[in-house]
Amino acid sequence: MSRLAHAFEPTGAPKLVTYVTGGDPDRQRSREVLLALARGGADVIEVGVPFSDPIADGPVNQRASERALAAGGTLATTLDLIEDVRREIEVPIVVFTYVNPVLRLGLEPFVARAAAAGVDGVLLLDIPIEESAGVRAALDAGGLDPIFLISPTTTEARLRTAASLGRGFLYAISRLGVTGTRTAVAASARPLVSRIREVTSLPVALGFGISRPEHVREVVTYADAAVVGSAIVQVIADTAAAGGDVAAAVEALVRWLKSDA
Repeated sequence: MSRLAHAFEPTGAPKLVTYVTGGDPDRQRSREVLLALARGGADVIEVGVPFSDPIADGPVNQRASERALAAGGTLATTLDLIEDVRREIEVPIVVFTYVNPVLRLGLEPFVARAAAAGVDGVLLLDIPIEESAGVRAALDAGGLDPIFLISPTTTEARLRTAASLGRGFLYAISRLGVTGTRTAVAASARPLVSRIREVTSLPVALGFGISRPEHVREVVTYADAAVVGSAIVQVIADTAAAGGDVAAAVEALVRWLKSDA
Protein backbone atom coordinates (compact mmCIF):
# COMPACT_ATOMS: atom_id res chain seq x y z
CA MET A 1 0.00 0.00 0.00
CA SER A 2 1.33 3.44 -0.91
CA ARG A 3 1.94 6.06 1.75
CA LEU A 4 -0.95 8.17 0.44
CA ALA A 5 -3.36 5.23 0.42
CA HIS A 6 -2.34 4.38 3.96
CA ALA A 7 -2.79 8.00 5.09
CA PHE A 8 -6.43 7.99 3.99
CA GLU A 9 -7.28 4.64 5.57
CA PRO A 10 -10.25 5.15 7.94
CA THR A 11 -9.09 5.39 11.56
CA GLY A 12 -11.83 7.41 13.20
CA ALA A 13 -9.43 10.32 13.64
CA PRO A 14 -9.56 13.52 11.56
CA LYS A 15 -7.30 13.74 8.55
CA LEU A 16 -5.30 16.91 8.06
CA VAL A 17 -3.36 17.89 4.94
CA THR A 18 -0.90 20.70 5.65
CA TYR A 19 0.69 23.09 3.16
CA VAL A 20 3.92 25.05 3.46
CA THR A 21 6.31 26.60 0.95
CA GLY A 22 9.62 24.79 0.61
CA GLY A 23 12.50 26.95 1.81
CA ASP A 24 10.37 29.41 3.81
CA PRO A 25 11.75 31.34 5.64
CA ASP A 26 15.07 29.64 4.86
CA ARG A 27 16.26 26.11 4.21
CA GLN A 28 17.18 25.14 7.77
CA ARG A 29 14.01 26.42 9.34
CA SER A 30 11.94 24.96 6.50
CA ARG A 31 13.47 21.57 7.27
CA GLU A 32 12.52 22.01 10.92
CA VAL A 33 8.99 23.01 9.90
CA LEU A 34 8.48 19.84 7.84
CA LEU A 35 9.58 17.71 10.78
CA ALA A 36 7.31 19.72 13.07
CA LEU A 37 4.33 19.13 10.79
CA ALA A 38 4.90 15.39 11.08
CA ARG A 39 5.32 15.56 14.87
CA GLY A 40 2.17 17.65 15.19
CA GLY A 41 0.08 15.01 13.42
CA ALA A 42 -0.18 16.07 9.78
CA ASP A 43 -1.48 13.15 7.73
CA VAL A 44 -0.19 14.52 4.41
CA ILE A 45 2.33 17.31 3.83
CA GLU A 46 2.07 19.46 0.73
CA VAL A 47 5.28 21.28 -0.10
CA GLY A 48 4.90 24.22 -2.43
CA VAL A 49 7.69 25.09 -4.81
CA PRO A 50 8.57 28.80 -4.55
CA PHE A 51 7.50 30.53 -7.75
CA SER A 52 7.62 34.14 -8.87
CA ASP A 53 4.33 34.26 -10.78
CA PRO A 54 1.61 32.33 -8.92
CA ILE A 55 -2.02 32.40 -10.02
CA ALA A 56 -3.73 30.54 -7.15
CA ASP A 57 -1.78 31.84 -4.15
CA GLY A 58 -3.17 34.61 -1.98
CA PRO A 59 -0.98 37.29 -0.37
CA VAL A 60 0.19 35.11 2.55
CA ASN A 61 1.47 32.33 0.32
CA GLN A 62 2.86 34.78 -2.22
CA ARG A 63 5.00 36.36 0.47
CA ALA A 64 6.18 32.89 1.52
CA SER A 65 7.38 32.29 -2.04
CA GLU A 66 9.14 35.64 -2.01
CA ARG A 67 10.96 34.76 1.23
CA ALA A 68 11.93 31.34 -0.09
CA LEU A 69 13.13 32.72 -3.41
CA ALA A 70 15.19 35.37 -1.62
CA ALA A 71 16.78 32.57 0.42
CA GLY A 72 17.74 30.71 -2.78
CA GLY A 73 14.75 28.40 -3.05
CA THR A 74 14.09 26.57 -6.31
CA LEU A 75 12.42 23.37 -7.45
CA ALA A 76 15.77 21.58 -7.11
CA THR A 77 16.39 22.84 -3.57
CA THR A 78 12.82 21.91 -2.61
CA LEU A 79 13.39 18.34 -3.78
CA ASP A 80 16.70 18.27 -1.88
CA LEU A 81 14.83 19.41 1.23
CA ILE A 82 12.22 16.68 0.85
CA GLU A 83 14.90 14.03 0.38
CA ASP A 84 16.59 15.26 3.54
CA VAL A 85 13.51 15.02 5.76
CA ARG A 86 12.28 11.80 4.14
CA ARG A 87 15.00 9.98 6.07
CA GLU A 88 13.21 10.94 9.30
CA ILE A 89 9.47 10.91 8.50
CA GLU A 90 7.01 8.56 6.84
CA VAL A 91 4.21 11.10 6.30
CA PRO A 92 3.22 11.26 2.60
CA ILE A 93 4.62 14.30 0.79
CA VAL A 94 2.99 15.96 -2.21
CA VAL A 95 4.80 18.53 -4.34
CA PHE A 96 2.59 21.49 -5.18
CA THR A 97 3.93 23.47 -8.14
CA TYR A 98 3.31 25.24 -11.39
CA VAL A 99 4.37 23.77 -14.72
CA ASN A 100 7.07 26.34 -15.51
CA PRO A 101 9.65 25.18 -12.91
CA VAL A 102 9.07 21.57 -13.96
CA LEU A 103 9.61 22.32 -17.65
CA ARG A 104 12.70 24.34 -16.83
CA LEU A 105 14.20 21.41 -14.94
CA GLY A 106 12.86 18.94 -17.49
CA LEU A 107 9.87 16.65 -16.97
CA GLU A 108 11.76 13.36 -16.89
CA PRO A 109 14.60 14.71 -14.67
CA PHE A 110 11.95 16.16 -12.34
CA VAL A 111 10.10 12.86 -12.03
CA ALA A 112 13.29 10.91 -11.45
CA ARG A 113 14.50 13.40 -8.87
CA ALA A 114 11.13 13.56 -7.09
CA ALA A 115 10.82 9.78 -6.93
CA ALA A 116 14.34 9.45 -5.56
CA ALA A 117 13.57 12.13 -2.95
CA GLY A 118 10.58 10.22 -1.62
CA VAL A 119 7.78 12.34 -3.09
CA ASP A 120 4.43 10.53 -3.21
CA GLY A 121 2.31 12.76 -5.43
CA VAL A 122 2.44 15.84 -7.62
CA LEU A 123 -0.12 18.58 -8.10
CA LEU A 124 0.64 20.74 -11.14
CA LEU A 125 -1.70 23.67 -10.66
CA ASP A 126 -1.81 25.22 -14.10
CA ILE A 127 -1.84 22.33 -16.52
CA PRO A 128 -5.26 21.68 -18.09
CA ILE A 129 -6.30 18.09 -17.53
CA GLU A 130 -6.97 17.76 -21.27
CA GLU A 131 -3.28 18.49 -21.91
CA SER A 132 -1.86 16.41 -19.08
CA ALA A 133 -1.34 13.07 -20.84
CA GLY A 134 2.43 13.42 -21.16
CA VAL A 135 2.83 14.57 -17.59
CA ARG A 136 0.63 11.77 -16.28
CA ALA A 137 2.56 9.17 -18.23
CA ALA A 138 5.84 10.43 -16.80
CA LEU A 139 4.46 10.51 -13.25
CA ASP A 140 3.03 7.01 -13.64
CA ALA A 141 6.39 5.74 -14.86
CA GLY A 142 8.02 7.24 -11.77
CA GLY A 143 5.45 5.81 -9.38
CA LEU A 144 4.12 9.26 -8.45
CA ASP A 145 0.41 9.98 -8.01
CA PRO A 146 -1.03 12.73 -10.25
CA ILE A 147 -3.38 14.84 -8.14
CA PHE A 148 -6.01 17.13 -9.63
CA LEU A 149 -7.93 20.16 -8.38
CA ILE A 150 -11.72 20.26 -8.42
CA SER A 151 -13.54 23.59 -7.96
CA PRO A 152 -17.22 24.50 -7.57
CA THR A 153 -17.33 25.43 -11.27
CA THR A 154 -15.75 22.21 -12.55
CA THR A 155 -18.10 20.68 -15.11
CA GLU A 156 -19.43 17.17 -14.68
CA ALA A 157 -17.41 15.99 -17.67
CA ARG A 158 -14.14 17.39 -16.32
CA LEU A 159 -14.92 16.10 -12.84
CA ARG A 160 -15.33 12.59 -14.21
CA THR A 161 -12.10 12.92 -16.18
CA ALA A 162 -10.16 14.11 -13.14
CA ALA A 163 -11.63 11.30 -11.06
CA SER A 164 -10.68 8.68 -13.62
CA LEU A 165 -7.15 9.98 -14.20
CA GLY A 166 -6.20 11.12 -10.69
CA ARG A 167 -4.64 9.00 -7.97
CA GLY A 168 -3.90 9.41 -4.28
CA PHE A 169 -6.72 11.87 -3.63
CA LEU A 170 -8.63 14.69 -5.26
CA TYR A 171 -8.07 18.21 -3.97
CA ALA A 172 -11.38 20.05 -3.80
CA ILE A 173 -11.25 23.82 -3.35
CA SER A 174 -14.21 25.10 -1.39
CA ARG A 175 -14.55 28.40 -3.23
CA LEU A 176 -13.24 30.35 -6.19
CA GLY A 177 -10.39 32.81 -5.84
CA VAL A 178 -7.00 32.50 -4.20
CA THR A 179 -5.75 30.89 -1.02
CA GLY A 180 -6.31 32.59 2.32
CA THR A 181 -7.95 32.14 5.70
CA ARG A 182 -11.68 32.74 6.22
CA THR A 183 -13.97 32.90 9.24
CA ALA A 184 -16.18 30.06 7.97
CA VAL A 185 -16.07 27.21 5.50
CA ALA A 186 -17.66 28.19 2.19
CA ALA A 187 -21.27 27.13 1.67
CA SER A 188 -20.29 25.59 -1.66
CA ALA A 189 -17.97 23.06 0.01
CA ARG A 190 -20.42 20.33 1.00
CA PRO A 191 -22.30 20.26 -2.33
CA LEU A 192 -18.99 20.08 -4.18
CA VAL A 193 -17.83 17.07 -2.18
CA SER A 194 -21.22 15.42 -2.75
CA ARG A 195 -20.78 15.85 -6.50
CA ILE A 196 -17.34 14.28 -6.33
CA ARG A 197 -18.61 11.35 -4.25
CA GLU A 198 -21.10 10.51 -6.99
CA VAL A 199 -18.36 9.74 -9.52
CA THR A 200 -15.39 8.35 -7.58
CA SER A 201 -14.25 6.51 -4.49
CA LEU A 202 -10.97 8.46 -4.39
CA PRO A 203 -10.39 10.29 -1.10
CA VAL A 204 -11.35 13.96 -1.16
CA ALA A 205 -9.31 16.61 0.65
CA LEU A 206 -11.02 19.99 0.95
CA GLY A 207 -9.09 23.24 1.18
CA PHE A 208 -9.17 27.05 0.84
CA GLY A 209 -10.20 29.09 3.85
CA ILE A 210 -9.79 26.46 6.58
CA SER A 211 -7.92 27.81 9.59
CA ARG A 212 -9.46 26.63 12.87
CA PRO A 213 -10.25 23.31 14.65
CA GLU A 214 -13.99 23.87 14.19
CA HIS A 215 -13.43 24.21 10.45
CA VAL A 216 -11.55 20.90 10.43
CA ARG A 217 -14.29 19.24 12.49
CA GLU A 218 -16.93 20.45 10.05
CA VAL A 219 -15.05 19.46 6.90
CA VAL A 220 -14.23 15.91 7.99
CA THR A 221 -17.92 15.15 8.44
CA TYR A 222 -18.27 15.01 4.66
CA ALA A 223 -14.73 15.04 3.18
CA ASP A 224 -11.85 12.68 3.91
CA ALA A 225 -9.47 15.44 5.00
CA ALA A 226 -9.20 19.15 5.57
CA VAL A 227 -6.38 21.13 3.96
CA VAL A 228 -4.79 24.00 5.90
CA GLY A 229 -2.14 26.18 4.32
CA SER A 230 -2.34 29.95 4.75
CA ALA A 231 -2.90 29.73 8.52
CA ILE A 232 0.30 27.71 8.89
CA VAL A 233 2.27 29.93 6.53
CA GLN A 234 1.14 33.02 8.46
CA VAL A 235 2.38 31.52 11.72
CA ILE A 236 5.74 30.84 10.08
CA ALA A 237 5.94 34.45 8.92
CA ASP A 238 4.88 35.96 12.24
CA THR A 239 7.10 33.75 14.37
CA ALA A 240 10.14 34.23 12.14
CA ALA A 241 9.65 38.01 12.18
CA ALA A 242 9.50 37.95 15.98
CA GLY A 243 12.63 35.83 16.25
CA GLY A 244 10.71 32.91 17.77
CA ASP A 245 10.93 29.15 17.39
CA VAL A 246 9.18 28.60 14.07
CA ALA A 247 9.08 24.80 14.31
CA ALA A 248 7.59 24.85 17.81
CA ALA A 249 4.91 27.31 16.70
CA VAL A 250 4.00 25.19 13.69
CA GLU A 251 3.82 21.99 15.71
CA ALA A 252 1.57 23.66 18.28
CA LEU A 253 -0.71 24.97 15.54
CA VAL A 254 -1.10 21.56 13.90
CA ARG A 255 -1.91 19.93 17.24
CA TRP A 256 -4.49 22.68 17.88
CA LEU A 257 -6.07 22.20 14.45
CA LYS A 258 -6.55 18.49 15.16
CA SER A 259 -7.75 19.01 18.73
CA ASP A 260 -11.26 17.94 19.75
CA ALA A 261 -11.92 16.80 16.22
